[in-house]
Amino acid sequence: MKRSLIEVIFILFILSCLAVMALIPFFWMLSTSFKESGKVFTYPPQILPDPFVTEGYHKIFTLIPFAKQFLNSVIVTSLVLIGQLICCSLAGYSFARLDFPGRETLFMIYLGTLMIPGYVTLIPTYIMMRFFGWINTLYAIFVPGLFGGAFGTFLLRQFFMTIPKELEDAAKIDGCGYFRIYSTIMLPQVTPALATLGVFTFMGTWNDFFWPLIVINSEEKKTITVAIATLSRSYYSTDWPTLMAGATLSLIPVLAVFFSAQKYFTEGIVLTGLKG
Repeated sequence: MKRSLIEVIFILFILSCLAVMALIPFFWMLSTSFKESGKVFTYPPQILPDPFVTEGYHKIFTLIPFAKQFLNSVIVTSLVLIGQLICCSLAGYSFARLDFPGRETLFMIYLGTLMIPGYVTLIPTYIMMRFFGWINTLYAIFVPGLFGGAFGTFLLRQFFMTIPKELEDAAKIDGCGYFRIYSTIMLPQVTPALATLGVFTFMGTWNDFFWPLIVINSEEKKTITVAIATLSRSYYSTDWPTLMAGATLSLIPVLAVFFSAQKYFTEGIVLTGLKG
């Protein structure tokens, strides 16, 4: 059933209004980062900074080791992202295509871990990191998330199950083993799902705050989210331009990853909804 031109215009107008409302906080963050400290809470509010200063961006690199902390987040996020994509795709392929005793039972038990809150496993995980001597190291941040998870495994399993079995049978006739089929035939077919999982993993790891706050003590080992939070700790006032400058810089990698994978990410979300 075709929509009339008025309905289309109305829908576009509503979506545009919602988009503007969603972008206002980001615009205000960017504007505040270029203001003087005394001009942040003026009334009426200044939409555009006057005068336009970059003091916040200079101070973010002098008050804390921001460059080092930014690099820590890049290292941790990259390792977790690579580990999640490899391990979840291998597990998803195994649960979808390999026949072994107890496969469905094992998968249901594995899927059931999604119902366990992360705070329940917080203390046991911390004890393990302390046992290995990894407290106050980057190992404690990225190793727990390095070997995949139930959500990523479930997502990729559903995609692997939709691939025609004839492709796999033809590869077996040509003499391909399971790993060759997985790497050369299956993975290219699930690119949208990999992009979707990659975006979710990147955003979740990059923005993670609670776990790095617990296991990291030194300034040099902190990630960017914990580092930015330390800027608001003051007995008298908060340097809002510097805080917003750090938040703006931390947003750049997230936007870069999302827009670079936007095509596949959107396709993966749509296909996930259609395939159930």
